[in-house]
Amino acid sequence: MSVKPVETRRLYLQIADKLRDLIQQQGFAPNGRLPSERELAQTLGVSRPSVREALVALELEGRVEIRMGSGVYISATPAAAAAPQSTAELGESPQEIMTARLVIEGAIAASVAPFAKPKALKALRTLYETMAREVANGQVPMAADRAFHLAIAQLSDNDVLVRTVANLFDERHSPLSSKLRGHFEGEDTWAAALAEHREILEALEDHDAIQAQAAMQRHMKASCARLMTRRKG
Repeated sequence: MSVKPVETRRLYLQIADKLRDLIQQQGFAPNGRLPSERELAQTLGVSRPSVREALVALELEGRVEIRMGSGVYISATPAAAAAPQSTAELGESPQEIMTARLVIEGAIAASVAPFAKPKALKALRTLYETMAREVANGQVPMAADRAFHLAIAQLSDNDVLVRTVANLFDERHSPLSSKLRGHFEGEDTWAAALAEHREILEALEDHDAIQAQAAMQRHMKASCARLMTRRKG
């Protein structure tokens, strides 16, 4: 009996492979416009967010160009000979990262809420206020955002959890995540994220484990939705 090898290539890369084949079969000319994300998802039988990740992967290869408010176009000088990218080169799926964070950080928030000490909560509120000030000034509060999430993990007194949260957060700097965020994040997304951080903070200050977990999970779901379904421009 033969055993099939386990598929290790990430879903968005598998979809990118199919999109390359589709582009070649359809004979799109340079600057030709691809069908919408919805149409591509229906054609390939996959989700629209997965198609979005795959299109961004192709953009990073130089094969397509995403024009906000217009669509996705074949590059004027397509990199036809470019080798398909690996997960190590592009980064993990942002959808999978956010799902992992939802599970892990939601559980952490629930576990630390009943025991959070006043000094730690005060420091967490200071981080939130830093985020609020930077958002109000039109800045991207990346460092304060990271520190906020790490501060909650540190309440667990578990170095493994802290490192895990840090590593998952830092995946946002991968080529794939960075490109996605460049296209689909804006000032309004940070305003929404700030309100979600306030809900997390207030639940922790109330020592409410259930609400802390729920607030963290809502934040992760909303963050993923903003990145994977939003259009800007």
